[in-house]
Amino acid sequence: MHQFKIWAPLAKKMAVQVNGSVLPMEGPDEQGFWQLKVDDAAPGADYGFLIDFDSTPYPDPRSEWQPNGVHDLSRVYDQNAFAWSSPSSGAQFQSTPLASAIIYELHLGTFTERGTLDAAIEKLDYLVDLGITHVELMPVASFCGEYGWGYDGVALYAVHEPYGGPDALKRFVNAAHTKGLSVLLDVVYNHFGPVGNYTGKFGPYVTDSHHTPWGGAVNLEDAGSHQVRRFFCDNALMWMRDFHIDGLRIDAVHAFMDRSAIHFLEQLAIETETLGASLARRLVLIAESDLNDPRIVTPRDAAGFGLDAQWSDDFHHALFAALCREPAGGYYADFGSIRQLAKALEQSYVYDGIYSPYRNRTHGRPAAHLSQHRFLGFIQNHDQVGNRAIGDRIGQIVGLHRAKIAAALVLLSPFVPMIFQGEEWAASSPFQYFADHDDPQMARLVSEGRKREFSAFGWNPDSIPDPEERQTFERSKLNWKETAEREHAEMLAWYRDLIRFRRSTSSLNDGEPGHTRVAYHEEQKWIRMKRGAVTVLCTLGDSTQSFHVAAGSYLALASRAALEIDGGLIVLPPDTIAAVCEPEREE
Repeated sequence: MHQFKIWAPLAKKMAVQVNGSVLPMEGPDEQGFWQLKVDDAAPGADYGFLIDFDSTPYPDPRSEWQPNGVHDLSRVYDQNAFAWSSPSSGAQFQSTPLASAIIYELHLGTFTERGTLDAAIEKLDYLVDLGITHVELMPVASFCGEYGWGYDGVALYAVHEPYGGPDALKRFVNAAHTKGLSVLLDVVYNHFGPVGNYTGKFGPYVTDSHHTPWGGAVNLEDAGSHQVRRFFCDNALMWMRDFHIDGLRIDAVHAFMDRSAIHFLEQLAIETETLGASLARRLVLIAESDLNDPRIVTPRDAAGFGLDAQWSDDFHHALFAALCREPAGGYYADFGSIRQLAKALEQSYVYDGIYSPYRNRTHGRPAAHLSQHRFLGFIQNHDQVGNRAIGDRIGQIVGLHRAKIAAALVLLSPFVPMIFQGEEWAASSPFQYFADHDDPQMARLVSEGRKREFSAFGWNPDSIPDPEERQTFERSKLNWKETAEREHAEMLAWYRDLIRFRRSTSSLNDGEPGHTRVAYHEEQKWIRMKRGAVTVLCTLGDSTQSFHVAAGSYLALASRAALEIDGGLIVLPPDTIAAVCEPEREE
């Protein structure tokens, strides 16, 4: 027996097609829900909903299984059938605290050659050996076509079938937990994808009152929004409760248009906290936001929204612009000085209530009072690589030595560090924007739009990879054989050393505001970051620089060989970074 239930407040009549029969549903109730119990509908039964006089059966907006794609019938899925093994079952697995995390972002379709969740399980031992604590999966919710980034999901409750479907995600989480790895999941709640979204046939999920760069905004404040918010909150809770996901990364929260007394993010934080208490598990919420608004990661009892952390775009932009010799464009026009990199390291936000030339307005609010563990630091992520014209990576842009500097400043910074797949061995494969829209017009618009976007920046249109060509997806797959090859192996060893140094050094796990002190020289382009007993020295100029260090200090790490401390002095050639430790003080 299965009870079918659907929110369709505008429908005059509803029916469910299941087991070859079309059965009228009862309703609507006062909230607009229709329902029907069907005795012979068991897990594995395919079904769809018929609205009014439309004879087409549409997939369930809350479908937990779309085995034949987002346009086809839904399938009944039993969330309780999977056999979890210890320690993933119940409350036995406890996620590593976010403050001590090393996060690894990956895209399932390109992380391995097979591009599945089961194939990714085979790489978990590698991640453990690297020192990773949290694996962050780019979106797995079902989207149109076989491959894509996942940010155009339309069946938000169903795991994309080419990745393996719902049981495969449970196998992945189960395996990760067994190895002590936490799993974070990227979710998109600010818009639906442009192809395969049938929610509008059922109710006002999208509003015409606001718009996003990707289409209509999700209805978070207009009529019917209480059920739309319920749809997204229930989705979040499902991933953490039924799939044992340890936390969510919420895409582009700046695109939420919500003037409600209780903001959607605050509601989600409240319900996540309640679920975590019920399950006796540590659950986290991480935002992507370009608002530079500290309220997002301020606790609710201090009048904030109560999320645990956010991606730190200002740190990334400041670091990238300081490293990169190419002309600044777009939002990088706001960055480029060593001073800004120093400010990001000390105060988290660069734009904290000051004028932004790129935006032509004042932007942000100070966050220097917040723990810096509220912010994730990175030099690469799917956006910062994939949104470049050809998807090139930091090592290809600035060279090996500066890529080593970038890695060190991320992993030795006061922020929670995040690595993007392949970054740790300077992978040669790009990460390009790819999609597989089965609507020919949409595919054409995406291809033409990509060329038009980068042609405006001076790129030859013929050099821009076509997102809709399969080869664009295939060339973005990681080549794991590189990990043992020369410079790739050298970079991998560097990342391993940095991660182990961070995790074994108490000063580098201190996120207290005001405890990171940075000195710099704008013209000579050097920077000195002091974090407790650790001093990080970096040269980005064209000349050799000498630095005095405390008596008794020793060299812990250096990006070049043959460096040493001599007479309380260390000499660094251009494009070099080193970490120096002061001797332990006697109590």
